[in-house]
Amino acid sequence: MGKGIELKPAHFPGRAPIDTYGNGGFRFADMSHRGSLLMLPSGIYAWPVEEGADLTVESLKLVLDEAEDIEFLLIGSGQELRPIPADVKGALKAAGIGSDPMSTGAAVRTYNVMLSENRAVAAALIAV
Repeated sequence: MGKGIELKPAHFPGRAPIDTYGNGGFRFADMSHRGSLLMLPSGIYAWPVEEGADLTVESLKLVLDEAEDIEFLLIGSGQELRPIPADVKGALKAAGIGSDPMSTGAAVRTYNVMLSENRAVAAALIAV
């Protein structure tokens, strides 16, 4: 017998600007995604973090794994600005990644501009 359906984490293998956001998700590259996203040099990944959840070093493991290709991480913390926990900020800094928290809307707009400038940017976007 076969193994049945194998579920893999959602992943878009490329870089793309965000077209719209809201209603609990995002639209990019003629696709829509419900839930939060990590926008990395290697692609766009589903990110199981919800608004109000604490940001952890573990939740940003994929970001840290690609640190050599990322100079700056935008953290869209939902509808309101939430500070980055000290241990997370320290882990990013130790990996050579600058970071800035902002609302998800501001992070989307900033990411799109930095992406259009070919900057080494990544984004962790909590769905609103």
